[in-house]
Amino acid sequence: MRIGKEIIIYSPVEGNAVELEAVNDGVFSKGMLGKGIAVIPVKGRAVAPIGGTVSTVFETRHAIGITSDKGVEILIHIGIDTVQLNGRFYTTHVHTGEHVNVGDLLVEFDIEGIKKEGYPVITPIVITNTDDYKKIKPVKKGEVKEKDVLIKIK
Repeated sequence: MRIGKEIIIYSPVEGNAVELEAVNDGVFSKGMLGKGIAVIPVKGRAVAPIGGTVSTVFETRHAIGITSDKGVEILIHIGIDTVQLNGRFYTTHVHTGEHVNVGDLLVEFDIEGIKKEGYPVITPIVITNTDDYKKIKPVKKGEVKEKDVLIKIK
């Protein structure tokens, strides 16, 4: 368990923040990957929620992992089952190993294109190393803008 100052995770997308339990996928809603929150995006872009290093850009471009400068591991997963799209409707702007700052553009995505293919665009933001922290608290529900405070970690 890490002890230290509070760490802030900012919203990577603009939209409607909901509890992770609202995601229609047990891997996320049951917290199997970790604690977090989800956002139903209204704008087709995701930005870095914290300063750190891009640890993973999935080949299908629907998900990006970032390890913060303080060791927090974050997964941004745009849509549910969108791995099936094989990268269609997604344009990444970062590469694995690249350092990012809060607000740097990570990926753009076509919300309407994804929906037309039958996939929900709800976007889980998960702390995958949840067990390293005493408290992971989503602090915003409802309307969020990019870079609004979304999660506090202690």
